Amino acid sequence: MRRLPFRCVTPGSLTVTNIYSEGVPPLAPPQRVDGTHLYRKIVWHLIPYLFLLYILAYLDRVNVGFAALQMQHDLRLSNTVYGAGAGIFFLGSALFDLPSNLMLVKVGPRRWIAAIMISWGVIAAGMVFVRGPASFYALRFLLGVCEAGFFPGIILYLSYWFPSRQRAGATAKFMTATSIAGVVGAPISASLLNLEGLLRLHGWQWLFLVEGIPSLAMGFSVLYLLMDHPNDAPWLSSAEKLWLNAELERDRRAGGAAEHHQLGDAFRAPIIWLLSAICFFDQVGVYVVNLWMPLILSSLLHPTGRAGAILSPAEARLISNSSMIPYLAAAIFTVAIGRSSDRSGERRWHIAGCLILSALGFASAGATHAFVPALVGFTAAAVGYWSIMGPFWALPTSMLGGRAAAGGVAIIMMISGAGGFVGPYLTGRLRDLTHSFSAGLYVIAAMTLAAAALCGLLPKAARAPSR
Repeated sequence: MRRLPFRCVTPGSLTVTNIYSEGVPPLAPPQRVDGTHLYRKIVWHLIPYLFLLYILAYLDRVNVGFAALQMQHDLRLSNTVYGAGAGIFFLGSALFDLPSNLMLVKVGPRRWIAAIMISWGVIAAGMVFVRGPASFYALRFLLGVCEAGFFPGIILYLSYWFPSRQRAGATAKFMTATSIAGVVGAPISASLLNLEGLLRLHGWQWLFLVEGIPSLAMGFSVLYLLMDHPNDAPWLSSAEKLWLNAELERDRRAGGAAEHHQLGDAFRAPIIWLLSAICFFDQVGVYVVNLWMPLILSSLLHPTGRAGAILSPAEARLISNSSMIPYLAAAIFTVAIGRSSDRSGERRWHIAGCLILSALGFASAGATHAFVPALVGFTAAAVGYWSIMGPFWALPTSMLGGRAAAGGVAIIMMISGAGGFVGPYLTGRLRDLTHSFSAGLYVIAAMTLAAAALCGLLPKAARAPSR
């Protein structure tokens, strides 16, 4: 069946007219479509559900940071072993991000995202069986393999619904789930740790079990609730579907995505490799916040002890409540920066400014040995690292389309996934070598400044097309 060409979509009035195929009369009289109302409708139908899915994904990915408050002591894991095990997740994810994203294009988002969630839910709950370094490494690696493709798949999925000028805001709303996961997960994780000894399980085992089961259950819901494409959405009218398809096609042509559809185009695009380098350094810092912040803060409560020392219930509550602050601030600024970037159409300096803030935050956290100043430094770092996500992920999908977009996003995730390993491992290794977290925080601050410098190489035209 041949697609109907879109003859005229007038901006301003947003009227869909003259939709013809040879010998086929107009399907209906001209209908007005309010684009602002339509995008708001799409946001309310998609983002809350995707937001919930990503909260579960992110919680299962980083809850080991809270589990380590007990697990590191119970299993006698060194800082190097913990850092390597926490980070090896990202090696498993990086190896399978590209094939997973290509499978999403082939079988459709609904079925593939459901398969991803069900499999990772099983492995996340299976973390209760960790008994030492070998099983810790194996299960974290398998969790990364199972979760591979979820985040890049959702980024690609959003490009099916939003043109680039709307995408940073939509992506930012979706990605606040990573910070909200910290806000929600911190008190839940602290409460679960208090179940120590119940049914002869450690508190950290209850944490993995209780936080893994919801992902498994929600995976089955995806089969019934997620739509593959706007054309499948029963809550969109025919006129809205036609108008949206026309807008998306016009946006692909304006950004070059219409000419870059093949997988090889992603490998040949310099912008993809530049974005990969920036994202690598960003992810180094993101996962130090996620996987080491609770332990670093706890070490400031026991400056003469080692990370992983047993905390009193009051100290555990202090760590969990304090850890919420950076994530809450990050959630607010992620949305604000995404809106600012969409409103101005500017991407490059929004990204660079956020990375500079993160570098200053980590440097200040490394320079202090007091709890509150360190928390302020982590808050600044989290705000910067998370706030780049909206403008950053609007870039690759505006310049590439089809298999090239899927491949481009997956390439970025594969390379940045190595950063998710390097950051946690480097922090643990330097802690064991220097008996201080300061050296690791300084090194990562320098890496983040390098990423900010790379932003100067992004094209000036890396902006959303004007209406």
